[in-house]
Amino acid sequence: MTAPMPFNFRKIAALIAAAGTLFWLYTFYAIAHVPPGDGTGFHWLAVFPLGMIFGLFFLPAWLLVAMNRLPRLTTLIGLCGLIAFAIIWVQLLNEFPRS
Repeated sequence: MTAPMPFNFRKIAALIAAAGTLFWLYTFYAIAHVPPGDGTGFHWLAVFPLGMIFGLFFLPAWLLVAMNRLPRLTTLIGLCGLIAFAIIWVQLLNEFPRS
């Protein structure tokens, strides 16, 4: 008989993956409402690094949560994804034109 885990890491991983997914979707809204800069639309290039973070961290996290495999590792993967989102988003906010 195994001892019960003090935390349900599968639920924690699912919450982290949901937070990352919702933030990724929010970035499209935020980028669409960036004040016009030079009119070239280059601000939309920001979706590529954000999409790569989503694909590298949160898609595998959702897959592992759905399969109920490696819940602690899945939680760690999701946390790394949230940290990567924070780093990239702060850099992008400094690059976007101000209103």
